[in-house]
Amino acid sequence: MKRALFIGRWQTPYLHDGHTWCFEQKLNQGIPVGIAVRDVEKDEKNPYSAYEVKDMIEEHYANEIESGMVSVFVLPFDIESVVYGRGVGYAIEELTPPEEIGQISATKIREKLNNGL
Repeated sequence: MKRALFIGRWQTPYLHDGHTWCFEQKLNQGIPVGIAVRDVEKDEKNPYSAYEVKDMIEEHYANEIESGMVSVFVLPFDIESVVYGRGVGYAIEELTPPEEIGQISATKIREKLNNGL
């Protein structure tokens, strides 16, 4: 079964509304999603390991994982680009969220959490 693939760092201790909005666009259409977690080095912008992120997403989407609508996996490397050839059988699609969702910033969320807010 084909899936919509989302690739990201997902570097907050929970999925924020921007993340879930994107996933729900496909899930609400009955399209299963694959969530790929980039394996990035831990630092100030990436305070969580890829496996910590994977566990957090799996906890959030436990029911959807059980039903087969969501799968989560760690890419065994970070990525430089996403490249495809012609006629590969899938689309590259950009989701444009409503303004209030598009303004969500994981960096700002991490800053608030670090400052105890």
